[in-house]
Amino acid sequence: MRSHDLIRRLVFSLCIATTVGVTPCLAADEEAKTVVDIGSRRELFVDDLLIGRLAGARLKLHQPQALRRLPPRPFGHYATVLSDGDLLRLYYRGDKIPGVHWRNGWGKYHENEVTLYAESQDGGLNWVEPALKLYDVAKTPKGNVVLADQFLVNHNFTPFIDTRAGGSPDARYKALGGGRYNAANWPFYKQGEREALLKKHGPGGVYAFISADGLKWRKAKDDPVLPESWGSFDSQNVAFWSADEQQYVAYFRHFQKGLRSIRRSTSKDFLKWTEPVDMDADQEGEHLYTNGTQPYFRAPHIYIALPTRFQARAGAITDIVFMASRPGSNRYHRHFKDAFIRPGLGERGWGNRANYITLNVVQTSETEMSMFMYGGGHFVLRLDGFISVHAGFAAGEFVTKPLRFGGDQLHVNYSTAGAGRIRVEVQDADGAAITGYALDDCDPVYGDEIEGVVKWKKNADVARLAGKTVRLRFVMNEADLYSIRFPKTR
Repeated sequence: MRSHDLIRRLVFSLCIATTVGVTPCLAADEEAKTVVDIGSRRELFVDDLLIGRLAGARLKLHQPQALRRLPPRPFGHYATVLSDGDLLRLYYRGDKIPGVHWRNGWGKYHENEVTLYAESQDGGLNWVEPALKLYDVAKTPKGNVVLADQFLVNHNFTPFIDTRAGGSPDARYKALGGGRYNAANWPFYKQGEREALLKKHGPGGVYAFISADGLKWRKAKDDPVLPESWGSFDSQNVAFWSADEQQYVAYFRHFQKGLRSIRRSTSKDFLKWTEPVDMDADQEGEHLYTNGTQPYFRAPHIYIALPTRFQARAGAITDIVFMASRPGSNRYHRHFKDAFIRPGLGERGWGNRANYITLNVVQTSETEMSMFMYGGGHFVLRLDGFISVHAGFAAGEFVTKPLRFGGDQLHVNYSTAGAGRIRVEVQDADGAAITGYALDDCDPVYGDEIEGVVKWKKNADVARLAGKTVRLRFVMNEADLYSIRFPKTR
């Protein structure tokens, strides 16, 4: 028996060992029943969809790197960055009169709020606040107000670009904004204040807005589309069009068992929404202040989430964690419970509610994506680089669950050390190497590429295996594997 065949059989008897613990193995017959059809989609290792067996390899969470060059930026609370062609559009909360505090009147505080706008043409290094002059607000002389005089809406106004095929150009941009003011659950009113606000502004809840240009906004409906009985909403409530679900999806703030938690609702027309369901985020006593849920731009069938984790009993310190979900799921997968982005050096990040990541991770170079922090922080990470399958100096192995694909090449996003190597074996459903695609046939993969092509004796063609049930076996050392896909190249 060849040594690599012996290793393969041993690997199939091992459990998944990662930095977050040991996951019991599925019995071979149970695992074989679950075949993942990935077609030509890019798949990341942010959940357990493809994780079959790990031996001598582990999952690794990669922390984004802060840029050293941090010029002043206009980011405010509950900010959103939209990637719109070559332009980054930024929406963030501001005030008509700086310094107004809710302790001096909760209603006046929210009536004072506006939504501000800035844009960048250089990947977020520099931001311009254009003189739009859509609203006459004396304390914002730059004229970059895009929404004012919308009670509670400006507290968390969160736009997105509607990617639904056949959508109206007049509503290419959509947004949610609003909150509740239920006196029984919100203790910050002065005597009679809630009644006066209801008379002046109407019912609470989340309202839908639409726009043709992302600057001039109007209500899509006079009444709230998410009633205040469905959630607390006093956070950044997000929505987007899901091509996989063929509907709009919203994630919003709710209190569950005393914890700041997340709910999900769906809609076919952005106006009528389904009864919400509670999302399981494996919180274990954690407050998730925002949810930051979004389709990952390179793989929109994967919803990533960058919630702000709130330490209610430790000075209201916040940091950022990483989660992922799939279309139709009411669960977030968390390979790692520890922080994705820590508060950082210096005092600023350790203040009350000091860390909020803006909604949406956006691509800012051919190899990198960016995340922006409240207060001006700019973080970068390689494309797909959230979580990798990692092997150190000693060789390790990773075997996928059974899968089917629809392309003609195997592309991998990877990085190795100078001495590092990755080899790939394509196996049949029973775990035997397929002739021509055995480990010894694989040309070693090394270097650092976002879209590396795997070859076996200089042959990259895997078209004859498309549609068949296979497993991929990666043998690697001093290497990170971030994503895989089988594109159609011809």
